[in-house]
Amino acid sequence: MNQRRNLLAVLAAAALAVPTTALAQGQGAAAGPIVIGQSAPLSGSNKDLGTDIRNGALAYFKRVNDAGGVNGRKIELVALDDANDTKRSEANTRQLLESNNPIALYGYGSATLSRPALPLVEAARVPFVAPFTGADPMRKFNRYVYNHRASYADELEKIVEHYTTFGVKRFAVLHYDDAVGKENFGAVERALKARNLAPVAVAPVTRTQTDFAKELAAVGKSAPDVVIVTTLYKTSADFIKGLKKQGVGTQFVSTSFAGSTALANSLGADGLGVAMAQVVPSYLRRSVPVVKEYQAAMEVAYGKKEFSYTSLESYIAAKVLVEGLRRAGPQPTREKLLAALDSIAGYDVGGYVVSFSPSNHNGSNFVSLSILGRDLAFRE
Repeated sequence: MNQRRNLLAVLAAAALAVPTTALAQGQGAAAGPIVIGQSAPLSGSNKDLGTDIRNGALAYFKRVNDAGGVNGRKIELVALDDANDTKRSEANTRQLLESNNPIALYGYGSATLSRPALPLVEAARVPFVAPFTGADPMRKFNRYVYNHRASYADELEKIVEHYTTFGVKRFAVLHYDDAVGKENFGAVERALKARNLAPVAVAPVTRTQTDFAKELAAVGKSAPDVVIVTTLYKTSADFIKGLKKQGVGTQFVSTSFAGSTALANSLGADGLGVAMAQVVPSYLRRSVPVVKEYQAAMEVAYGKKEFSYTSLESYIAAKVLVEGLRRAGPQPTREKLLAALDSIAGYDVGGYVVSFSPSNHNGSNFVSLSILGRDLAFRE
């Protein structure tokens, strides 16, 4: 009898040990939810961006779950708030990997929030999908990083190409005085140099700077036709308002980095006519199938018509991730998901195409330009 009890105890322990090992490898219980981890700025100065990213993904995941899930399993998004702080982003990543066993990490809010997570991502061999950034450091090939969108260099080339087509030659540039900001400035310089032009004024600022008197004076004195702003929405809005207050009549154009909803809200009436690069189609263009689908999903998820470029971008990125999960089969692992994402070539989500391969994880170079109207909405 004692031998039988001991044998049963050993078998029970072995049975318990199998799921534990599977969890450590990112596999999860066969019948349980598929967990996706996210660290995003859900509070603080950049919370509008983080909330839009989370909400767009949740809308698509709800649509999938309501239809029965992926290969019969529901998707669960575990989103932790990093308040736009890099140390919290790193800590959140560690917590997600150690406590929540995600099959993938998704939708970090910027390059600065993504980069501290990368050593942990590489150690865990976990797919890092759709960082919301076009910064060059995140575009360099990494086995585990999948970019769903165009780069900032793509956006800045589009901006310069558009205005120079109409004979504009005098460009000023606002950028952060850090690695990412300098790379953005370098992209503008390259685009201008290709057209035998150079910036007439450059305004490097810090991320915490609030007094721009010196930079505003220098840019205003240069009499630019176009001011390209590559900063987050608060810095961008304060700088644009400052130049308008000085009576500087110029065209302002921002990269998508600022976040369209946040920039529009910060500018208010001062934003009329401000242009912005976008990396997805207009969230108002229902003739694009994925936009129509997105609007319907957002209304079902939240009961109201609150749309934005950022939440549409997140919806599209979530759809790409789920396609990877479908291809990974009924018992997906991190390694299977990596292989499945690599197989996504020419995937049309509904008027927007994403392509990955084993040697290229930059999924799209789509860029369009939009203008802020009196209704505080950016329109193409």
